[in-house]
Amino acid sequence: MKKVLLLLLISLIIYAVFFSEKARLDREVDRLCAIDGGIRVYETVKLPPDKFDKHGQINFYRPTQGEDALGLEYIFKWDRHNYKKRDSEQGPHEVAIRQNHFKIIRKSDMKLLGEFVLYSRVGGDLPGPWAPSSYRCPELEINEYILMHRIFIKSGREIEG
Repeated sequence: MKKVLLLLLISLIIYAVFFSEKARLDREVDRLCAIDGGIRVYETVKLPPDKFDKHGQINFYRPTQGEDALGLEYIFKWDRHNYKKRDSEQGPHEVAIRQNHFKIIRKSDMKLLGEFVLYSRVGGDLPGPWAPSSYRCPELEINEYILMHRIFIKSGREIEG
């Protein structure tokens, strides 16, 4: 009976240390996200149909080109800020909190057309051979492609909300 109680006590301590910390970090991600997370579009740009592929995505995005990923007319900025950096050699219990900030700027007047801010947490799990868990805000599968889709619209297409 003493062994069972000791095992329960150790399990409770492990749970309190690891999972309450992970929950606290998830709340921090939510707090940061409430400040400036999500997509904001300041201006839409109508483009001719030949600038889109058959799936309706812009065809001039080249993700490997850095700030020139959108060609000569637009700047694509992707800034990352680590609030808490993770040492990937340590395992799933190591924690990272990161902000990814995507911006699309028109070069001719340097106007910010839109931006997307994502916060995420990786790790904070019990040590072991498994992959670390993650949490993000906004939770929806929003990425730079959705930002581009909301900024660059096909001529004749109505603006979607």
